[in-house]
Amino acid sequence: MKTYTLWMVGIALASDSLMAADDDSQIYQQHCAECHAATLRGSAHGSQLSGDRFIKKWRKLGFDALYEKIVMSMPPGNTGRLSDDDYRAVHRHILSASGISVASAGTSGEKSAGLSERLSSDKNIEQRNQPALDAQPILDAQPGTPDLQGFVAFSKEDTVAQLNQRKTRFNNRRLKEFQPVDDSTLQQPTDADWLSWRRTLDGQGYSPLRNINRENVDGLTLAWSMSMNPGSNQGTPLVSQGIMFLTHPGNMIQALDASNGDLIWTFEYDYPEDSRTLGGPTRNIAIYGDKLFMATYDAALIAIDVHSGKLLWKTIKADYRDGLTHTSGPIIANGVVVSGINGCERFVAAGCFITGHDPDTGKELWRTSTIALPGDANNASWGEIEPMLRAGGDTWIPGSYDADLNLFYIGTSQAKPWVAASRGMTVKQAALYTNSTLAIDPNSGAIAWYFQHVPGETIDMEVGFERILIDHGNKPADRVLYTIGKDGILWKLQRADGGFIELFETTPQNIYRSIDRVNGRLAYRKDILEANIDQPFTACPGIYGGHNWQAAAYDKPHHAIIIPMHQLCSDMVGRKVDLKPGGGGFGGDSKTYVMPGVAGMLGKLVSIGLDPISEKWSHQQPAMFLTSALTTGGKLLFIGDLDRYFKAFDTESGRLLWQTRLPSALHGFPITYSADNRQFVSVTTGMGVFRALTATVSPDIYQPEGGNALYVFELP
Repeated sequence: MKTYTLWMVGIALASDSLMAADDDSQIYQQHCAECHAATLRGSAHGSQLSGDRFIKKWRKLGFDALYEKIVMSMPPGNTGRLSDDDYRAVHRHILSASGISVASAGTSGEKSAGLSERLSSDKNIEQRNQPALDAQPILDAQPGTPDLQGFVAFSKEDTVAQLNQRKTRFNNRRLKEFQPVDDSTLQQPTDADWLSWRRTLDGQGYSPLRNINRENVDGLTLAWSMSMNPGSNQGTPLVSQGIMFLTHPGNMIQALDASNGDLIWTFEYDYPEDSRTLGGPTRNIAIYGDKLFMATYDAALIAIDVHSGKLLWKTIKADYRDGLTHTSGPIIANGVVVSGINGCERFVAAGCFITGHDPDTGKELWRTSTIALPGDANNASWGEIEPMLRAGGDTWIPGSYDADLNLFYIGTSQAKPWVAASRGMTVKQAALYTNSTLAIDPNSGAIAWYFQHVPGETIDMEVGFERILIDHGNKPADRVLYTIGKDGILWKLQRADGGFIELFETTPQNIYRSIDRVNGRLAYRKDILEANIDQPFTACPGIYGGHNWQAAAYDKPHHAIIIPMHQLCSDMVGRKVDLKPGGGGFGGDSKTYVMPGVAGMLGKLVSIGLDPISEKWSHQQPAMFLTSALTTGGKLLFIGDLDRYFKAFDTESGRLLWQTRLPSALHGFPITYSADNRQFVSVTTGMGVFRALTATVSPDIYQPEGGNALYVFELP
């Protein structure tokens, strides 16, 4: 009996321990995972919180010091605002993930007890006594006996759980009279629709709609809105035939009546929580035939029935437990669902790649590595680095497609780790096909040509963003591709063969000691070129740009490209990483700050004329622009910023014409469309991982948490 009792006590203690660990994990997921990842492996926005180097560092400094560091720096913009219990939970979770208990670490948090309260002492929030609830509800007296069926007894212990399980009684409806979207429609959509990531497959981000224009834009009013899931809200709604397909953080899609926001159906993908990284952005989905296509957090590609919102097929592209994931989605190129992948900073067998899939079955048709491997003509560009230790080449942004040339264009990110010395290389080793524009045959996956913008890139200065396809005339040489990277350099290439045409510096930079404008060759400063592990250096622009994922747009009426810019610099230092299978990572630390000489103007818009390439106008402001640019036939540019403003500019002069303030910072990709013979403009709100940056560089701008929503505007 005694043995049995001890056994039961042991089970109870173990159960309590597991429950406590689960609670610690949930608190970490809520406040930390967005930047540092659910697996604690870190990201571009937060350092790694596990591994030998991490533990060695904090064993030396003391795990109490780690606790104080957590309290003093987290959450971004709200340091010290969590309770001591929550901070201790985060502390315990980080230690336990490396197999260290608080007891064995020689700390219990007592040394730092009350630290968060001391940091919070300036809040001066008045605590008001709340009046007690009446013991009995007061009801209007009605004759007869009331029907109590369906009432919830709030005295029961499971009441909250019951309410949580009954979020809504809405039942999905079936979408009727929806015509399949074919290749010709994707290539030349009606003016009313927004059918691809940047509306058209050429990536221009331009709509010919002009009912809303420079003369009447100041009359815009809110037409309807929709609350959205929490997370990094960087999606692009699609609109076809008066139906909006809205992508939420959390791999959720809703079909809505685009004229009034009426919900038709909701699809929620069941993904493993630890597959969600960087707050879970899903930048785009694709539509083709009667299907929607989404690239999921757990490295799968799925197809959804456009009529019912039901899952039709699922194809797993990689093992998400290797860190591989998606932040952007597919593009339809000649009937093939083409998509890349991210999370390629670790040394794993899968490496980084782009795939083509059959839209009807999900069958993988081809797979093209973005890393040159043995057997590839450019294998030697990695020097003596063995194939398993070659990382990077992520595709963070969807590509573009030229139907006449039948070529799909996409940008790849830098090699990983960021700093060449951390990966056992020098900048003289190009590390193909990283930091390149790739032109791919969508039917075979063959690389038709590549252009590497910065060979051997070593400061996270990737050129992995949008590819804008523009025709300047009818000759083959007039068909060009534009792209811009974090360094602010705008590149102009020939679409047929990748031939270099010209480049243009859109912002001051101190990264390159020389630029060959004839051949498109860049040479780093000497200290960057020779930087070794643990040797810091400065880069202007820094790792956030310059330019980032907030896409530029083509101003067709004025033959210009309008580019959102960040006027930021960074101090960087390369760190040692484990050069072994499963090792790797970003391998760099950085500190970002306002670019000197810009008088605190972090946000910039620049209009670049294309014939010839030259600056037409620019606009600067303290708040960073956090959405892409949207241009229209009404000669308007729509864009949103950190300070919660949605703005419209005159694309010819750069003059601000209209603005409205929303509840949260604006994010994602604005679109315009027509439904029920009315033009609408929509934008999403809600901060993501950029909060870790903006809370530091823009502390005077109020940045509320949450607030994810879609806002849709029209003329009255």
